[in-house]
Amino acid sequence: MGALDERVAVVIGGSRGIGRAIVQRLVADGAAVLFSYHHREDLAKELVTDLRAQGRRAHAVRANLPDLEDVRTLFDESERLFGGVDILVANAGTGADMSIVDTTEEFYDWLMAVNAKGTFFAIQQAAKRMRDAGSVITVSSVSTALPAPGAAVYAATKAAVEQFTRVAAWELAERGIRVNAVSPGATDTDLLRLANSAETLETAVAMTPLARLGHPQDIAGVVAFLAGPDAGWITGQNIRATGGMG
Repeated sequence: MGALDERVAVVIGGSRGIGRAIVQRLVADGAAVLFSYHHREDLAKELVTDLRAQGRRAHAVRANLPDLEDVRTLFDESERLFGGVDILVANAGTGADMSIVDTTEEFYDWLMAVNAKGTFFAIQQAAKRMRDAGSVITVSSVSTALPAPGAAVYAATKAAVEQFTRVAAWELAERGIRVNAVSPGATDTDLLRLANSAETLETAVAMTPLARLGHPQDIAGVVAFLAGPDAGWITGQNIRATGGMG
């Protein structure tokens, strides 16, 4: 028996990187998982095929996080295929740096829409449609605790996510729905390596007491814990899965 048997999870942003590891872990723990992807349909289909070959229940839907109709569609599809929603993991988002001096209105609005607006309305759908005693897990970032040049808008979007999480924990508590955030540190994904030089990654390792980059599975383990029964007395918290960074 898995810790998440008979549970249904919606993972927003699950085709690659941390999101992919989260999908794999939740399914391994027994959950049926519907996850979204934006660009990489090939990776999403590959993951679904692999999981179904293992006898797992998984389905992928294309969605664009700031599009509220797409967010509603994820819950519609989960209800249609699996009968409801018990777990939401709001993982989708993007990282982009720009100095305060160079930040344009278009950049600001785009990053806020993807990271903050999208997560807010995903939480709203969970509040309306999740079954009682469920779990909402948002994904923030160590950037809210570790200021860095160029990260003003990005860190602000994740700070907003943390505040949505705290307030939602109060608003949904009467239904037994727990709401928590996970804040990854530097985690070894393709996107991290594309966006950073080898020197920057070495600096990140030097700033981490456990002396390595995180693995996506490290973050997935924390998410699975928060989704499961062993975290039944935890809500309104932000778990920093950083290896000690920040």
